[in-house]
Amino acid sequence: MTVHGMGKDDRTRKGDGEGAGTSVLAKAKPQTKRPNLYRVLLLNDDYTPMEFVVHVLERFFSKGREEASRIMLHVHQHGVGECGVFTYEVAETKVTQVMDFARKHQHPLQCVMEKK
Repeated sequence: MTVHGMGKDDRTRKGDGEGAGTSVLAKAKPQTKRPNLYRVLLLNDDYTPMEFVVHVLERFFSKGREEASRIMLHVHQHGVGECGVFTYEVAETKVTQVMDFARKHQHPLQCVMEKK
């Protein structure tokens, strides 16, 4: 059998010394670290209307009416309630959005984040 474009001498030379002094390096897979997660919490106060808290949960945390009402009641009864768990940047943005929205509507609602 003859390989086109390669004579007998080329085939012999190509195989000579192959593998001599060479080694294969396996690439190490870089370890990807999972980002830290943060809980976004609403704090109860005696002034912010319950309906406003439900609206905040629906608007900024994409909660349905039923879940938003459940979280709002938990905040009301226990003093604090979790809205969601996010990466640092997302949690920080949500806290800022909620606080700005509450201030704009003249409510003292507090929203904070804590490392999970």
